[in-house]
Amino acid sequence: MRGLGLWGLFLWGLGLAQASILYLPLDDRPPNWGPCAWERVACPPREVYRGPEGADLAALGAWLLASPGEKLVASLDALAYGGLLQSRHLALPAEDALARLAPLLAWRVRYGGELLLFGVVPRWDATQRQRNRAVLEALASWPGLPGVYLEAVWDDALRNSPAPREAKALPYPSRPGADEAGQVLLLRAFRPGLKVAVVYEEEALAERITPYEGIPLRDTVRGVLQSALAMEVSLEGRPDLVLYVYGGGNPRRAVRHLLGLMSRFPVALADLSRVNRGDPGLMAYLLGLGLYPRLASYASWGTPANNLGSALAQGGLFLKDPEARLRRLAEAYFAHWWGEVGRPWARTRFPEPLPPEARGVAALWPYLELEGYRVDLEGLRFPWDRSFEAEARLGLTALALEFGGRARPTW
Repeated sequence: MRGLGLWGLFLWGLGLAQASILYLPLDDRPPNWGPCAWERVACPPREVYRGPEGADLAALGAWLLASPGEKLVASLDALAYGGLLQSRHLALPAEDALARLAPLLAWRVRYGGELLLFGVVPRWDATQRQRNRAVLEALASWPGLPGVYLEAVWDDALRNSPAPREAKALPYPSRPGADEAGQVLLLRAFRPGLKVAVVYEEEALAERITPYEGIPLRDTVRGVLQSALAMEVSLEGRPDLVLYVYGGGNPRRAVRHLLGLMSRFPVALADLSRVNRGDPGLMAYLLGLGLYPRLASYASWGTPANNLGSALAQGGLFLKDPEARLRRLAEAYFAHWWGEVGRPWARTRFPEPLPPEARGVAALWPYLELEGYRVDLEGLRFPWDRSFEAEARLGLTALALEFGGRARPTW
């Protein structure tokens, strides 16, 4: 692997991976890799993940076995195949994929830590669907082992996709999603039992069959809560967090709901108005009324399950950390801006792989203020050299800097 041999990786594990919770992401796209920058978990070195080429599996296994911890949140597909993209098309016998998962049980025996694992039921166009299904079925005994939690998430289920049916046939929990799964299991690891009240923009939204999932939204919400080991309560049940589910019906009505809720509870807002994009009208209201910086979290970057899981996880993880909450809101706004402005701009001007000139889109970054701090887009990269996702380096500067305030660090 580039720049880091296995011996160096071993030493790295002995010296630095002493965090109580380890995280082995699905791949290095922003939603999956993001928690590695949250300063809460120990992750493999970034060099282990190699974009669309997939992870260096030998190095990933070596890191794992060299890293003690109390809990490990890990993607099965990263260890077995190298990542989500590889899981769809990599020609590999099921028995070989299962052998690659052996370091997980070895880690459990060596360090005694708890395993929180997720595997992906592939989407309709994956050429290795049957192989992946066989691997997931072969893991049926794992949830019965002490200290092992295992779930399956299904990826991008279009109409008549077999994925929901296949997932439900597995003898352990399943739900829609994929790229948010690591975040949700981190919430389970850090804050099991979080009390959450779910509020829909309108009640009819709960029964809607949402894009890429194939089941009623209410079932997706329940599945995400169960993954997080969160407890659903009513608003009268003194929730730690309210998960507000916005479906794009009426932004003015939603803002009225939010005003009432935010005066009483921390609110995580999942914007499900469009896939991979939020509602610009809702965001305009949130910023114009000063509500956005007061949210516990916000997500609009992906599918409904992606956004529900991301909003829930970040809202729960950073309830008592105002600075980290503000950083997550800045990142979530960047993701909203990228879907609305950055991605369309790049796609209409450049072929893929994107050239360095595509970073010129950063000049379109708007003025953004959060709780007295200006958010600057200080750097931009495309981890997979495509316009679908972008990774930002954001900086916060106190607006009262000239009166003795201090700039917050870049992250």
